[in-house]
Amino acid sequence: MHEFLKAIGFSDLKTKKELKEILSDIEKDFSAQQTITVEENVDYSERKKEFGDNIGITVCGELNEEGNFEREYYFPYFEGTGVTTYSDVILEKRMEREMYAGVCEEMKVGVSLIFHLQNMAEYRREKRLGHIKKNSVSVTLSALAEGGTILFPIQKDEFQEQKSQEDARNRMMLMSAAKSGDQQAIESLTLDDIDIYSQVSKRLITEDVFSIVDTYFMPYGVECDRYSIMGTILDIKEIHNFYTNEELYIFTLEVNELVFDVCVPKKSVMGEPEIRRRFKGNIWLQGRINFGII
Repeated sequence: MHEFLKAIGFSDLKTKKELKEILSDIEKDFSAQQTITVEENVDYSERKKEFGDNIGITVCGELNEEGNFEREYYFPYFEGTGVTTYSDVILEKRMEREMYAGVCEEMKVGVSLIFHLQNMAEYRREKRLGHIKKNSVSVTLSALAEGGTILFPIQKDEFQEQKSQEDARNRMMLMSAAKSGDQQAIESLTLDDIDIYSQVSKRLITEDVFSIVDTYFMPYGVECDRYSIMGTILDIKEIHNFYTNEELYIFTLEVNELVFDVCVPKKSVMGEPEIRRRFKGNIWLQGRINFGII
């Protein structure tokens, strides 16, 4: 059973029999479908059903010679809003099945972001038609979380806010230059990291780490598209799963100046969420390629 079914409101789903009934229903009564030809005489179908606002389950598989759908795998999804990044994206097929992971170099975060591609069938179709160009796509990132914790914000005055933003912009410029091989930028980043480490080490003697670190975005566990994050809440929306009636939070977060939406069960959030407070949790990062949106 998929670990993140809970994140879209299926917390009480306990048996494989219950899951099989839901998946069988999606195969017959779906909200949307895309079918593509991946090889000669091999048609691949992607069927999804919504169970709430922008949440649902996608079932993927092949159509056999009789035209009947044979399920290969499924995954819960949450579609985010807006455009998260315009960074160049590389898409790689996973080894074991017709599933893709996206990789984008996002300077705001400082690491390569790896996400599960939501619209695989659309990507394969666009690629086959030759419509994909290097600079013709944007990415909308979103995330599923099984739970999380609400933290108070770090108190900053206007001067501190401006300095933080300026430091972040300068670091992005240095990282971009370092990526291009600028030796001076590489040395500056190294010295900055040493200085930050020294300052943080001193402050940790008397302060809590979450009163020092404002936001973070770092890999979590052995799966490449799982991350541990802490971000500032910019917006809060409450929805519910139509099937289970379970209530969910949709948080719009700013994490290291990267803005994206996170879906999490309301009952699994510790604390009272408010705008400008922070959310901390472990996420499964997903992404949708917006073809032709520049």
